[in-house]
Amino acid sequence: MGYMSNYESWLKIFENDQETVAELKAIAGDEKEIEDRFYTDLSFGTAGMRGVLGAGTNRMNKYNIRRATQGLANFIIKGGYQNDGVAIGYDSRRMSTEFALETALTLAKNGIKAYLYDALRPVALLSFAVRHLKCIAGVVITASHNPKQYNGYKVYWRDGGQLPPERADEVLACIRDVSYEGLELMDEKEAVEKGLLVSIGSDIDEEYYKMVLGLGIQSELCKERGSEISIVYTPLNGSGNVPVREVLKRAGFTNVSVVAQQEKPDPEFTTVGVPNPENRDAFKLALELAESKQADLVFATDPDCDRVGVAAKNAQGDYVLLSGNQIGCLLAQYIFEGLKELGRLPENGAIVKSIVSTELARIIADDFNVTTFNVLTGFKFIGEKIEQFLTSGSHSYLLGFEESYGYLSGVEVRDKDGVNASLLLAECALWHKTKGRTLYEGLCAIYDKYGWGLESVKSYALAGVDGAATMKKVMKYLREKPAAEFAGVRVLNVKDYLEGIDGLPKSDVLYYELLGGSWVCVRPSGTEPKIKLYINVIEKTRESAENALPAIMASADAMMNAAIES
Repeated sequence: MGYMSNYESWLKIFENDQETVAELKAIAGDEKEIEDRFYTDLSFGTAGMRGVLGAGTNRMNKYNIRRATQGLANFIIKGGYQNDGVAIGYDSRRMSTEFALETALTLAKNGIKAYLYDALRPVALLSFAVRHLKCIAGVVITASHNPKQYNGYKVYWRDGGQLPPERADEVLACIRDVSYEGLELMDEKEAVEKGLLVSIGSDIDEEYYKMVLGLGIQSELCKERGSEISIVYTPLNGSGNVPVREVLKRAGFTNVSVVAQQEKPDPEFTTVGVPNPENRDAFKLALELAESKQADLVFATDPDCDRVGVAAKNAQGDYVLLSGNQIGCLLAQYIFEGLKELGRLPENGAIVKSIVSTELARIIADDFNVTTFNVLTGFKFIGEKIEQFLTSGSHSYLLGFEESYGYLSGVEVRDKDGVNASLLLAECALWHKTKGRTLYEGLCAIYDKYGWGLESVKSYALAGVDGAATMKKVMKYLREKPAAEFAGVRVLNVKDYLEGIDGLPKSDVLYYELLGGSWVCVRPSGTEPKIKLYINVIEKTRESAENALPAIMASADAMMNAAIES
């Protein structure tokens, strides 16, 4: 059916839902808005669904939640897993609580036990619960760091990681077989009485806290001197508030101040706008508090607390917002050096990073005889590597990270964990302080020893009906007209991951290896209608790196604009 037919169909199917009908009638005559809401189904991929809240097939609403959950239930039943249960978590966003309950009651209607958290929790706690409760799957209602008008639906499998591509395709096929008509929920009281709706509370939290604290590298140092580090923390009105503070306190970091305006859940994100710890704007209030406290560190976690951003003082006393790659390198070097000092660095140690994350981490790892593995973008692939290591015994997993501010150092969670990362960063800062330097000075020491690795990322938004077609056109153009150089730096090799290279699954990614170790990468986003351009340079000096980065970015940007306009 066309978008207008879909629009009219919804008016009929949901005629008894006055709120939905009123919203749809309010856009009558606005063909562009109707088209955007109904020209397609909200996409379901390896990161689940994510979209703007509202009525329509291409919007996040209770009917798309029910349909997706019914498809998931059908997949679970088809596989004979209906007795294993599904864990459900959610964050502070609009409709997160309601969507989580819709998910639980749809599963209950299918005879599948739903373990529903009693309040908002980080993504990592859901991943942990899936494994701890031996569930077949998990669902998190979140749109991570997106603006307030978004929400999402992320699906996890029994290993605690997000669905891999093949399984996501199978679940999607089941969802497509589900009609919007006739979707039913079990009554909440009935679900509780039948044992099909079970609340998850503090018991799981305690097990998780013990696990995270056990991942500390130098726990005794933290207990003895943790109060020497002054930390300002903002959960950005999300789910990190309780667990991050609790873990830091138990570890010995008692000098923690929280941004009061961003402490409690706020689905409007009134004081922050876009709750993304990658952006300096999200740190505004935290930095103001840090200045008044003269804090050593500033942390920010996003609403579902899977990402953490950090600001640290430079030599001039100004706060510098660290990049995801910089944080990853600091954590890697601290873990390696800290374990080595304690005589606990394994001979078969390994780190795992995405292909768009800095190669400086590999250089650091090589210095400690630690093996580096590259995977495609998406933390589920890091989770798969963890499972491979545990099954084969080939390597001891030490750290996984992505340049998009996601980190994990343990194996009992299979997604990025802002709580785990916050503790390790506090430890790392304290460790550097015992060496007579700040965290930022520690980063500069890494650069001086291993090379100055700087990076830049640019996104090209391609939303709307033609967005997907434009993305395909851009990638086709780039393959047909491969770049020979960027800003005069020769391209040594173009790696096309669509061909399934380096032992990785096929993916629509182009990676340009440049003379001297720098690289350029182009990748369509898997969760948003945009293409991302990544630039990484590695030079011997800061000056040469700072000169090379903008020049290569300008050259690559010109290539992207030519492809978009072609």
